[in-house]
Amino acid sequence: MRTPHAPAPPAPPAPSTPARSAVAAAALLGAASVLLLALVAAQWRPLLDLDGGISRTAHRWAVAEDGLTQAARILTDWVWDPWTMRLLCAVTVVLLLRRPAARWTAGWLVVAVALATAVQQGLKAALGRERPVYPDPVDTAHYAAFPSGHAMTATVVLGLLLWLLHRHGVGRVLWRTALVVAVISVAGVGLTRVWLGVHWPTDVLGGWLFGALTVVAAVAVHRRLSPADAGTAPGRSGGTRPPSSSPAPSTSDDPPRRPR
Repeated sequence: MRTPHAPAPPAPPAPSTPARSAVAAAALLGAASVLLLALVAAQWRPLLDLDGGISRTAHRWAVAEDGLTQAARILTDWVWDPWTMRLLCAVTVVLLLRRPAARWTAGWLVVAVALATAVQQGLKAALGRERPVYPDPVDTAHYAAFPSGHAMTATVVLGLLLWLLHRHGVGRVLWRTALVVAVISVAGVGLTRVWLGVHWPTDVLGGWLFGALTVVAAVAVHRRLSPADAGTAPGRSGGTRPPSSSPAPSTSDDPPRRPR
């Protein structure tokens, strides 16, 4: 006689995969970037007034605090300069090229940073936004203002390098140190650009947003196209499970037959 089986409990909801998280992050960053771009292009008055108020206050402080202003110029012109970021990227590429398995990643890093630079320059040329102008400037800069090249380049390069460190499973101390340095650098370069009067605050915000969007998109491309990750399903090691030598357990309710 068979006894009826109890109904199986409902399966727990599937956890969000990295792909879904990346899509959600890209959608959020993309919407915020496009909205800010549209407001800047339309010269929305409340946004321009906010930009002007913050910039004028920062300029007064920069003129009064000569020591901080000189420190900001050193940091923004040497430590956090886009060419310093690109040099750091180049060193990383050379280290990756020394490992044959990482050469695809090296090319991916070069293409991602180059595309970010092209997008940045294209937006500058398309909008042609003027930089702040003061009768007593503490620093000067060239080209159009939006988005901030310093802020966007630092966000892209340091964001991608952080992801590579995480992907390669570095130690906890190194990871936390790199994370703190990256956060301070990305935030600091934006603040110095506004302090020195060469960018509006929304220029810096635009650089951060477009830079973060570039990082999320580049990481998604790497996960999708990297030869090292190809053929590996989520939650699997990529190999086939060997057949088990033990017989499968019986699911019948009948008693086992005695051997004759």
